Amino acid sequence: MSDRTNERLSVFKTYKLYVGGKFPRSESGRVYEVTDPKGKWLANAPQSSRKDARDAVVAARKAFGGWSGATAYNRGQVLYRVAEMLEGRRDQFTREVADAEGLSKSKAAAVVDATIDRWVWYAGWTDKIAQVVGGGNPVAGPYFNLSSPEPTGVVAVLAPQESSFLGLVSVVAPVIATGNTAVVIASEKAPLPALSLGEVLATSDVPGGVVNVLSGRTAEIAAPLASHQDVNAIDLAGADEVLAKELEIAAADNLKRVLRPQPVDYALTPGTDRLTAFLETKTVWHPTGSLGASGSAY
Repeated sequence: MSDRTNERLSVFKTYKLYVGGKFPRSESGRVYEVTDPKGKWLANAPQSSRKDARDAVVAARKAFGGWSGATAYNRGQVLYRVAEMLEGRRDQFTREVADAEGLSKSKAAAVVDATIDRWVWYAGWTDKIAQVVGGGNPVAGPYFNLSSPEPTGVVAVLAPQESSFLGLVSVVAPVIATGNTAVVIASEKAPLPALSLGEVLATSDVPGGVVNVLSGRTAEIAAPLASHQDVNAIDLAGADEVLAKELEIAAADNLKRVLRPQPVDYALTPGTDRLTAFLETKTVWHPTGSLGASGSAY
């Protein structure tokens, strides 16, 4: 009798989308099987529809004003809080990354540590990038001008297919660090770390809608995002050559910024390329008054 009492059923996790700070199931009700590299079943992940993609864009646009309007210092604090939460769930992500990428526990732990460090790295850039890419411009005449970076808007992000966690964070963190909001399509074959990241974002200080995580067939979800008139930019990191070309053509309809896919070693320390990829530059001119022989006067 005591042996039967100690037996218990496994509690399987139900993975859901993360849209607008909430955890909906796919609008279509569809799921698909996620397996490890050896074909072992891991979980059923929601298979997003075009309607889910449109809902995610609405949520991202709604969150954009507040997030882009926050001070850079505040955004850095919020992102650092995410790193704290990731550190607290390190063991869970180690298991998920090991299963997703077929790594040993020690190698998966190293990937998770690098991912958390990467998030902290981008959190530190929030209030520094303006000094790197902005500043005063030398002009001839009785005026001066200042250039400063501003976020592009809503960015669709196709997460890398192979690097389910480190690659994911390497493409998502710079987008939101600079004040944009994101609609993220998780790795099609290894979406579980991305869906778990949504749980971390929900329990941190990131406002709902700043990051929205969709899972499913990459090509199916990416098509409506590339042609969506309220999406301002798209990162094609997780697209193959054929899909990338199709999406780039669709993105041209409303002149989206497009970051083309390129070979990247996500283990290396990144530069500022992804921080600046989705920034606009605003230049303000200001008259200084007459310029006399003794100098300028306001």
